[in-house]
Amino acid sequence: MTLKQLRYLITVAETGNMTEAARKLFIAQPSLTSAIRELENEYGITIFERSNKGIEVTPEGEEFLGYARQVLEQADLIEERYTGSTKGKLHFCVSSQHYSFVVEAFVELLKEFGGDKYEFHVRETQTYDIIDDVSHLRSEIGILYLNGFNETVIRKALRDNGLVFETLFRAKPHVFIGKDSPLASKRSLTLKDLKPYPRLSYEQGSHNSFYFSEEILSTVDCDKELIVRDRATLFNLLIGMNGYTICSGVINEELNGPNIIAKPLKVDDYMEIGYILPSSIRPSHLTQEYIKALRKFARG
Repeated sequence: MTLKQLRYLITVAETGNMTEAARKLFIAQPSLTSAIRELENEYGITIFERSNKGIEVTPEGEEFLGYARQVLEQADLIEERYTGSTKGKLHFCVSSQHYSFVVEAFVELLKEFGGDKYEFHVRETQTYDIIDDVSHLRSEIGILYLNGFNETVIRKALRDNGLVFETLFRAKPHVFIGKDSPLASKRSLTLKDLKPYPRLSYEQGSHNSFYFSEEILSTVDCDKELIVRDRATLFNLLIGMNGYTICSGVINEELNGPNIIAKPLKVDDYMEIGYILPSSIRPSHLTQEYIKALRKFARG
């Protein structure tokens, strides 16, 4: 295995096409194909499946690509540290539930380490996909929450996927509402206060179990349900429909605007928000720096 082979591998995965990858790498396609096959033969795995439709990464290829990206990141950091130059782009990816402090930490990491060339991903996605992304090394780190209701199921899913959970902070439940909501004048809210209004929650796709819900108290009966996929839509509906969503209460006005406010919810519950990592892999330098930024911006 060589660093050149790993760079070839990443380029093929990014383009999904041998011809396009060879063009970007300025090498002949047969040479590229041969280099990839040598790598597959060396480790006894199939990284790509080839068909008339192009190239697809296999499940074991996804895992190998995760390791390859980490090796290349470390090599680039060594190059930059001792020569003052860097080769290629820095890569980093985080998968998360919808938290503003995750984006704040991401922005700080990007400003500090982005440099002249980078490809950073922040994926606000479904709970199951966060676990899947980190377990297959598509993301270096994932952010989600545990509480008394979901902890047994989520921790089992983490163990089954070779992941560990580290706590960032523990939050009391809050409710996000629009600043002009009929509920905005109250100092705190009860479930009875919320009952007449639409409840907003994030779609969880085919794994739409209550245990994977991003919102606590998802089993509480509600007459008006609005299901969304992104934070901007949720915030617009909070304002436009006088809706609400149950959350940690952590919000950044600079990123999300002044029209969303948080009110304490009078329930006996909690959200233990933290990050997940592969248990068998030492976090990369960028991941460690991102965790520092998370701890800086996370407030319970």
